[in-house]
Amino acid sequence: MDRINYKHLHYFWHVARAGSVTRAAGQLNVSMQTISGQITKLEQQLGRSLFRQQGRGLALTEAGRLALDYADRIFLLGEELETALADPLLDQTLRLAAGISDVVPKGIASRLLRPALRTNGRLRLSCGEGDFDELIGELGRHRLDLVLADRPVASGEQQQFQSWPLLRCPVQLLAAPELHARCQAGFPASLEQAPLLLPSRDNVLRRQLEHWFDANGVRPDLVGEFDDHALMETFARQGLGLLPAPVSPDGEADHPGLLPLGALDGVWEHYYVTASRRKLQHPALQAILQAWT
Repeated sequence: MDRINYKHLHYFWHVARAGSVTRAAGQLNVSMQTISGQITKLEQQLGRSLFRQQGRGLALTEAGRLALDYADRIFLLGEELETALADPLLDQTLRLAAGISDVVPKGIASRLLRPALRTNGRLRLSCGEGDFDELIGELGRHRLDLVLADRPVASGEQQQFQSWPLLRCPVQLLAAPELHARCQAGFPASLEQAPLLLPSRDNVLRRQLEHWFDANGVRPDLVGEFDDHALMETFARQGLGLLPAPVSPDGEADHPGLLPLGALDGVWEHYYVTASRRKLQHPALQAILQAWT
């Protein structure tokens, strides 16, 4: 197959998003015949029909839906490129793409990244959130400069990546006011059958929490498990359960609407930064390491 003609693909993209050749022709200020001809050439090149007739309009075929998914990414990235290159301060701007594991509390993430914002010159920070393994994949494809998570990279990946421990925080239980009033007296015995929210079973902290409850002879009522810390905190704020959360290293209040119930002695949350060995000299990464290690 010959290389895709991106002009043809661009016409297809506009028709698929507009829902009709007529609307796309108006948007592009070209004739309907021109657009129809370009799409026909694209279909011939691909060997697939991208549209099918549906009443008086057009509907995407399965091949068309797949092509639209790729075209979305191609042309939206192109628009981002145009925006980035139009920046008059481009040559004076340092860019940092950070991936934040969804188990890392937002307040902790902002503190860990704060030294990068103090680097000399102008910094353009972009943050994305997701599953740790997915973020490491993005790091390997050089779409991210670093990943913040509750774990280091696995030993089998240390040839490509390097991890550093940044922060170690004691863990406490937090509660909405009404639940706090019910459980405050007699802590930790008061936790017996108290509603509890926990991170999912593959979370590093989960094993520590379960060991702490066993060691203290209490059996809370597990009412929810979460991959995402922010979502877990939202449920806790609504009074649906107790929330295990790290104590802020600088004493700042990170959990509005929640009150500290008690410390979980011996339970610690650890946070790491991981970067590709090709980007170890990134000034923002170096600023983070100098501040936290």
